Amino acid sequence: MRANPLRWSFRGQFLAGFASCASLLAYALYAQFGMLLMPCPLCILQRIAFAVMGLVFLAGGLHSPRGRGGRAAYGLLVFLPAAAGAGVAGRHVWLQSLPAEDVPLCTSMGLDYMVEAMGMFEALAKVLQGSGECAAIDWTFLGLSMPAWTLVWFVALGGFALWAGFRRR
Repeated sequence: MRANPLRWSFRGQFLAGFASCASLLAYALYAQFGMLLMPCPLCILQRIAFAVMGLVFLAGGLHSPRGRGGRAAYGLLVFLPAAAGAGVAGRHVWLQSLPAEDVPLCTSMGLDYMVEAMGMFEALAKVLQGSGECAAIDWTFLGLSMPAWTLVWFVALGGFALWAGFRRR
């Protein structure tokens, strides 16, 4: 196999995308259970986006369509949750950049309780507003918070999926 991932086969690229998403989710679980960093509702939405991306990457890698149309469809199907996840991560980074006096109050409700009490769409709207718990920065690496890193990964993996789906072979 070639060393440059941009030259790999569609199957290899999509299976690498799946492995990346699985690794990111595994680290998120380690951060939650090993480092005891509880995820806020925005973090949970980002995890869901990575899980959906990973499943589409896996399906595309196992299917490995021969035609350009099939590969392009898989590329777009990965890009959609990547874009949604990037939007949530961008909102999360923005909340973390606010001055302390401008941060919304904490909701202190879990996502599952909010969905049960308010319904799916109202809970989603409330979560996307953010809260004080989402503005806390408990973890950094190379000066970037975890939501900033997830934003980087969403953009990178979304672009990679489009590249794999639309490149000429």
